[in-house]
Amino acid sequence: INCSILFFRSDSSWDAAYERELQTFQDIGDAGEIWFGEESMVRIIRWLEKQKVPHDSPVLDIGTGNGVLLIELAKSGYTNLTGIDYSPSAIQLSEKVREKEGISDIKLKVEDFLAPSAELSGFEICIDKGTFDAISLNPDNAVAKRKQYVRSLCSVLKPEGFFLITSCNWTKEELLNEFREGFEILEELPTPKFCFGGRIGNSVTALVFQRK
Repeated sequence: INCSILFFRSDSSWDAAYERELQTFQDIGDAGEIWFGEESMVRIIRWLEKQKVPHDSPVLDIGTGNGVLLIELAKSGYTNLTGIDYSPSAIQLSEKVREKEGISDIKLKVEDFLAPSAELSGFEICIDKGTFDAISLNPDNAVAKRKQYVRSLCSVLKPEGFFLITSCNWTKEELLNEFREGFEILEELPTPKFCFGGRIGNSVTALVFQRK
């Protein structure tokens, strides 16, 4: 996935992008982009299964987009799933995908995570695949928005709850710094590696935090 292309978008261009994906889905049934690829979803589900997270645990997908991650979680047996996105077109698309798959155990809401509603709380698992990246590249006071993201996360995630983040803009050390207040690192999940100039690195960072 090319982060520089996908993430550097204004609010209006995100809406336009999801409107196009919604039209494409209605035309040919294609749900659109899977951020970070299918392996990113497999990585998350395997971790939840390894931890024996109960299938009825409340799960929040932050910036759900087309909702495909929630579909895969539902197919894996999870029954208390919520997806939010500030783009109404994204939520419309995810609702269409959910209907096509015949899955009812998914709640979808138009929500701005930087200003969450009061009922958005009590989650034991929060998942982010690229939303923190997108917020980080917002040219309008990104530092303040990142801090507000952490505050919002603390408000929606239960104490000792898990936060799984996948990023292509931030290294492990940078994410540890961003989430140092209120969270502790539990695990770094394996991601694809690349070699450039004799050095080996990761194009994607995937971490699991626990709220203190």
